[in-house]
Amino acid sequence: MERPDLETLAKTWLAHDPDGETCAELEESLAKVAAGDEAALTDLRDAFGAALEFGTAGLRGVLGAGPNRMNRAVVRRTTHGLAKALLASSPQAKERGVVIGYDGRRNSLVFAEDTACVLAAAGIRVHLFEDVAPTPLTAFALLRLNAAAAVMVTASHNPPEYNGFKVYWENGAQIIPPVDGIIASAIEEAPPADEVPLLPLDDAREQGLVQPVPPSVEGDYLAGIEALGATDDQGDPVGRRTIKIVYTAMHGVGNRLALKALGQGGFGEVHTVAEQAQPDGRFPTVAFPNPEEKGAMDLSFALASRVGADVIFANDPDADRLAIAIPSREKDGRFTQLTGNEVGVLLGHYLLTTRAVTQPAVFNSVVSSPLLGTIAKAKGAAFAETLTGFKWIANTAMRFEKDRGTTTLFGYEEALGYSVGNLVRDKDGISALAIAAELVAVLAEKKETLWDRLDGIAREFGLYVSGQRTIVRKGPDGQKELAALMERLRSQDPSTIGGYAVVRRVDFQTGSIQRADGVAETIDFPPSNVLVYELEGGSRVIARPSGTEPKAKFYVDVRVDIGAQESLDDARTRAQQALEALADAIVALVDG
Repeated sequence: MERPDLETLAKTWLAHDPDGETCAELEESLAKVAAGDEAALTDLRDAFGAALEFGTAGLRGVLGAGPNRMNRAVVRRTTHGLAKALLASSPQAKERGVVIGYDGRRNSLVFAEDTACVLAAAGIRVHLFEDVAPTPLTAFALLRLNAAAAVMVTASHNPPEYNGFKVYWENGAQIIPPVDGIIASAIEEAPPADEVPLLPLDDAREQGLVQPVPPSVEGDYLAGIEALGATDDQGDPVGRRTIKIVYTAMHGVGNRLALKALGQGGFGEVHTVAEQAQPDGRFPTVAFPNPEEKGAMDLSFALASRVGADVIFANDPDADRLAIAIPSREKDGRFTQLTGNEVGVLLGHYLLTTRAVTQPAVFNSVVSSPLLGTIAKAKGAAFAETLTGFKWIANTAMRFEKDRGTTTLFGYEEALGYSVGNLVRDKDGISALAIAAELVAVLAEKKETLWDRLDGIAREFGLYVSGQRTIVRKGPDGQKELAALMERLRSQDPSTIGGYAVVRRVDFQTGSIQRADGVAETIDFPPSNVLVYELEGGSRVIARPSGTEPKAKFYVDVRVDIGAQESLDDARTRAQQALEALADAIVALVDG
């Protein structure tokens, strides 16, 4: 887009922006552009050359002025569209209302209050948290209060400059098609931000249209977590509850509830990373507030070494994810962080082997390890792979419950997301933490570790290793470049990858399956830009663009049988070498 057109768009935006802060930022940016500042022009092109797309993840973007940024104008117009879609979908929506939660990021409270004021102006009751809240508690409150929808203002584990607007529907799960499209269409029809009707917050409270979420909701949530735990014949919690735990909230909102959940479970020796305990949207001690990122767990590792911890638990900033680290295999005083697949398999296996329920069912996303499916089959449990995103796991689980009469035990995705039972219809880093602590305690009583359990699983079901490679394309053309990358891979249609023959290709975009023998099949999934290449010998490569970041991700799974006389170390080395070679091959094929 040419500079005059950008400046016209920016000035039109400025005339309708209700936020003095972003107005001042935009005026400064326009002045720099007028003075010939190329960096300012590039930033203006990114802010006004596109718009944040409302989808199944709601909205997420960098804070700032413009339609491609997260700001009060975007939030107000988005909420106006949400209100219109709600009122059209349910005559009871006004009375049932909408739950609104928010985390500790910059502008989260402001966005939450703007959302409440727009909904109240539409006559829709609002249940607004009085303080910051974890994402899973917001999702739980929606079901507990029988609300028509929920909004969570969060950017989860993204960098400090991000924020987001996540929408849940009445079933307690994040929205899926066609709801996202209905809301998006309503947003398109919304008036300019300064013309969106608002009811001042004080007036809305006085009229009873904005009410606080009752404190009982939190108590019910914690009671639900406690009910997920196992007890012995005397009704006492199982396992050695004296294990030493280190916990970090990663500058997020999980600390208070995580400590309460551990405390009610009888875990008395919990050491909190004090520097990261309180919500702080600047995330001052980490470069990137994601437990998977290098360096994010350093303070936890240091504290765990000092206190001799048995396990480290870390939530991401909105507490819907869980990371676990344990003393290294070498017993050298260091700690090793487990992968999302390792944690998912450990929790899924534990629940499948200890919970006696009718027709158990477990689920994971298609980019997660196939191992849980292997275990489920051996244990006689129902299992399904879903599209990436916990909304698909939750909705698939509910469909299984309705159509097959199953009992949902567990669901996970490799990006550190886990759900236990049906307490929350989304990933929940706090209830998952409680069950993970139980597992560590049970093993400690047997003088075993999570390493021992992983080794036992590998001996019984085969050794699976998983890895991931990423291609990043930032800037205004980043998404187009990533889309072109995926299309290039489709057009190549490789018959081999890294020396492995492709035996089956699944394209979720077209809903087609192509087998090496020429047989074509179809799949019944919503369209999604995901390619799966199943390879000879049971290995697998998956390609997809990220839904929230400017990345294309490539997931590689390798399975090897362990020889009768082979050590696990040798088998792991062999499997890891195969994985690295296969990962190199797929990246070279796409980006070479």
